[in-house]
Amino acid sequence: MDGYGGRRNKAEQDALTVEVGYALVSAVFAAAVVFGAVAGPALLFALPSPLPRVLLRVGLTLAGIVFVVRVVSVLVRFRRAAQPSQPGRTSPDS
Repeated sequence: MDGYGGRRNKAEQDALTVEVGYALVSAVFAAAVVFGAVAGPALLFALPSPLPRVLLRVGLTLAGIVFVVRVVSVLVRFRRAAQPSQPGRTSPDS
């Protein structure tokens, strides 16, 4: 896969599809955990008046942030791993 939008072969397309799927599924899971940790008490317990609404909003906000950060981090890491090393440089494990 070249980083400049060139043509990809079938294996590279499949790898990208799998990586995007992994990024989305893991991001949904992470966001659900964060939302549950923050907003869970508001859903389970009888809390004073403004607190449940605040916890739900904070939980939704943090869950959205965690989702975006997780997707971006997985896809950036995949893109870096897919790029070939710089020519002329010796690999540390060679």
